[in-house]
Amino acid sequence: MSEVSITIPGTHIQVLAPVRELDFFDTQSAVLPRPVSPLNAWRILMARPKPIMNLAFKIRDAISSLFGVKKIGGFSGTVPEHVQVGQMLDFFLVEYASETVLTRTVRHRHLDVMTCISSSGQELTITSSVKTHNAFGRLYMLPVEPAHKMIVRQNLKELAGAVA
Repeated sequence: MSEVSITIPGTHIQVLAPVRELDFFDTQSAVLPRPVSPLNAWRILMARPKPIMNLAFKIRDAISSLFGVKKIGGFSGTVPEHVQVGQMLDFFLVEYASETVLTRTVRHRHLDVMTCISSSGQELTITSSVKTHNAFGRLYMLPVEPAHKMIVRQNLKELAGAVA
């Protein structure tokens, strides 16, 4: 169940803490050709695995395991028809699920990550928030921050094309 999350006022977007208290915050949106639920958006994105992501996860696991971080192996490419709070989607814990919001987290001693996929009509938004807890968490985020922004931007473009 949800440990700590808040909703950004005027939206359905959930984050770990007020934006000013986050160590990383990224929110990107796309207007899609038709409405898509957050779970269906995730399903569409996971149906097309990206080889570069598999390599990135292997590198991440190799380096992070030296610091006692559990290996995650990457995305399986499978997404169930329905999800519920407390269920795992690959290495993410589902903390909230509705027709308009899917919030998933990974919480660890080095950092907490929350990714919220939300929809409002044809607009789909992917928001990630991170709180780091120590030097390793801050170091980990140095390459992840710019890569994450680029990956989300590309995912939204691919999603728009896939639902056209």
